[in-house]
Amino acid sequence: MVRGQEEEFRMERSEPRFDQIRQILEAQRTQILKEAGRVVESGINNTNELFPDPTDMATREELEAFSLRLKEREKNLLRKIDLALDRLEEGRFGICEACDQPIEERRLLARPVTTLCIACKTEQENQEKRNHNPRGA
Repeated sequence: MVRGQEEEFRMERSEPRFDQIRQILEAQRTQILKEAGRVVESGINNTNELFPDPTDMATREELEAFSLRLKEREKNLLRKIDLALDRLEEGRFGICEACDQPIEERRLLARPVTTLCIACKTEQENQEKRNHNPRGA
């Protein structure tokens, strides 16, 4: 893509056609933050519970570990949402990081935090499979 065309394309990307995606991202962000607030509030209220039975205590610890894994996933998603919103503001949204080609709007609607077009994502996944499944294993 020629430099002038690239700048024009990036300007187009910040047009109102991405308003729906911005709304989806902002709604997801709000939902995650709202849920995080509820989790913090319930955690504060439940910290004084003592379980004399080791089985009950183990169950609670397992649930807490599971909850921490979910919180980590939500934290990662929140970071991806913030980065996508930044790309929207900067006019870089919807451009594949790997090949600099436009990402299909259909893909962006399905996965607004994506940074790769379908072809590059497929190649990335295939590469990961090749790296994790060495031949002869």
